[in-house]
Amino acid sequence: MIETSSLATLLAQVMDDPHGAVNPPIVQSSLFAFDDYNAFEARMAGQTDEALYTRVQNPTVAAFENLMAQAEKGEAAVGFASGMAAISSTILAFIKAGDRIACIEHVYPDTYRLMERLLRPFGVEIDYYPVDAFANEPDLLKDVQLAYLESPTSMVMATTDLARVAAHARRHGVLTMIDNSWASPVFQNPLSFGIDIVLHSASKYISGHSDTVAGVVVSSQAYIARIRDLTLPLLGGKLAPFEAFLLIRGLRSLSARMRQHEETAELFIKRLKAHPLVSNIHAPELDSSPGLMGRAGLISVELSDHVDIPAFSDALKLFRLGVSWGGFESLVIPARIALAQAGDKNSVQRFGVSPNLVRVNLGLEDREDLWTDFEQALTLGANKL
Repeated sequence: MIETSSLATLLAQVMDDPHGAVNPPIVQSSLFAFDDYNAFEARMAGQTDEALYTRVQNPTVAAFENLMAQAEKGEAAVGFASGMAAISSTILAFIKAGDRIACIEHVYPDTYRLMERLLRPFGVEIDYYPVDAFANEPDLLKDVQLAYLESPTSMVMATTDLARVAAHARRHGVLTMIDNSWASPVFQNPLSFGIDIVLHSASKYISGHSDTVAGVVVSSQAYIARIRDLTLPLLGGKLAPFEAFLLIRGLRSLSARMRQHEETAELFIKRLKAHPLVSNIHAPELDSSPGLMGRAGLISVELSDHVDIPAFSDALKLFRLGVSWGGFESLVIPARIALAQAGDKNSVQRFGVSPNLVRVNLGLEDREDLWTDFEQALTLGANKL
């Protein structure tokens, strides 16, 4: 690969193909054979890094991992079958019974459920704090083994100074992990500020097409080697070659897509601030966190008490009702639906999220058409009360 400072140029380079293919081949094989005994023995002993078995290594997956490592300015990466496979496999590679995790409030709901339904019963202590406390309280991480972060956070999009968090963590010998799915490598590179491990739900902006479920972790060679040695093979949440191929396709248009998401978000935020049926907007300002270089298309809006949220939701035509985000299509999900799932009916109160909050994924449709749709739904929702 050539040296480049442009992420878009970097992501156009994938892997050399002897046939001159501009897209990486999908190596759809579960195992890889060896020419002789010595080569086989050396690979099984870990003395070489040739492909062996797709549960732990595959050429197409490796191409995606190499691109993600470079995009996030890390040394190495490892792909997973989902964002939650990436999150759970990474945490379990470094945490044991008796350890303590300091986790942000408003964390992704399934990460919260992992903490409460699996880790806590196994003897791991978890405490939740506002995201800004990690930067502003130097001794917050005393006697903690892991700081689990999002910046911006899920649902309310709060941010923090990652360099300050990393400095506090180093002083206390604490490992730091961050879910960087919102910003993507285009708008934020947490490793550059001293964070130890970066996670992505690659189903979101990395894929960009709502046709792939995947996750990826980027870090130092040592940390990725620990994950590869322990939880990737033993939990088995490996990334498949076809999904890796789709993710490489998504990465190639990532920079351009993120800029369009940003432009639509800017238009919406400006108009929502002046709208009488909107009481609050959760979208990070660019100066809210050093190193945040752009605004993604995921925002949250608190609607006025004068808006009937079910009626507003049903009046939308271009926006669809659905989970996830990061694809072409625009979506909304009311907080009372997002957090009150899987029998967890008290999540809205526990997380302190307004029941009038609606998370909005601004896709790649025409921004004026999207605004017209959103505005007419607000009006119809208000007329229902």
